[in-house]
Amino acid sequence: MTHLLLDLPPLSAAHFASIEDRVARLLNTRQDVVIMQGEALLPLEGAIRATAGPGTTALNVITGPYGQTFGDWLRDCGATVIDLTVPFHTAVTAEQVRAAFAEHPEIDFVSLVHAEAATGNTNPVAEIGEVVRAHGALFYLDAVASIGAEPVLPDAWGVDLCVIGAQKAMGGPAGVSAVSVSERAWARMAANPRAPRRSYLSLLDWKERWIDGGRKALLHAPAQLEMLALEACVERIEAAGPDAVMARHASAAAATRAGAVALGGGLEPYVRDAADAAPVATTLRAPSGTVASELVARALAADPALPLAAGGGALAKEMIRVNHYGPEAAPGAVRASLAALGAALGEQGLVVDTEGALRAAEAAWR
Repeated sequence: MTHLLLDLPPLSAAHFASIEDRVARLLNTRQDVVIMQGEALLPLEGAIRATAGPGTTALNVITGPYGQTFGDWLRDCGATVIDLTVPFHTAVTAEQVRAAFAEHPEIDFVSLVHAEAATGNTNPVAEIGEVVRAHGALFYLDAVASIGAEPVLPDAWGVDLCVIGAQKAMGGPAGVSAVSVSERAWARMAANPRAPRRSYLSLLDWKERWIDGGRKALLHAPAQLEMLALEACVERIEAAGPDAVMARHASAAAATRAGAVALGGGLEPYVRDAADAAPVATTLRAPSGTVASELVARALAADPALPLAAGGGALAKEMIRVNHYGPEAAPGAVRASLAALGAALGEQGLVVDTEGALRAAEAAWR
């Protein structure tokens, strides 16, 4: 039996390299780009373990759960970690980062999440990058959620390690990811005796055996279907135009926020300032006396395909996420999500204005 996804010819090294080049163009970077054969946690962890060690003093910015994870990895590497934690309903500021450097001038590594899809905030990377560059620290950025939803410019922002994944705003596969690596980051890895080698986590293996070899021979058999899916989603973004794709996500965020405010019933944006809200997902605070996870379950009972989720962990009681990314960054998905939330709130005896919410969402779509 044959199948469209089976019996494909092997993916050549040249084809693999061409996909890397397209990802580099998407990032507007001249840095090396390595596509790694796993979900984005692979390069996120690999990049930290390659560049951090006992001699590292890291400023770890926490605006959501991934920042907490990065701090754990950094400590596990033996780094001295200074956590800069801000409330999850806001974003960190460049001034807060500058103050951390003033208090701890020994900082030589900064880890930051661009957009926290889990909490719905986004951080001002360009301004923070200026501060990090002024102090000569290595800059590590998680742009997994933001790529495709808002600009991601590692070269312009001075980012040394920029990790992306295709499964959110890019609308692509979860099984492959990529990282752009500056020359400073490669030098840090080469000087780190604890950097993984001969390991699936190893970026240096890709540098020495793939990049330095002229990208002629792959380290191992690539995840062929995921690579082809990544290529297809990059082609789709190229065809539509990155600006158009980002505008669609910004419209989805604006429409969801406006619709949620108009819906009433005590529902309100979790991220208080719209300027701090990520275009990839909108988080909402459940009304007093309700449980977010129960409201989401009610909404999904009517339509399990809606891009709705409760917050993770302790946030499950108070946070609702509208994950309007990729194909869900569309008016229909926003309208359906608002209508379902309105019905769920109404079942709880709360007074809502679903028609008003839909009108507000339509008016806010840019």
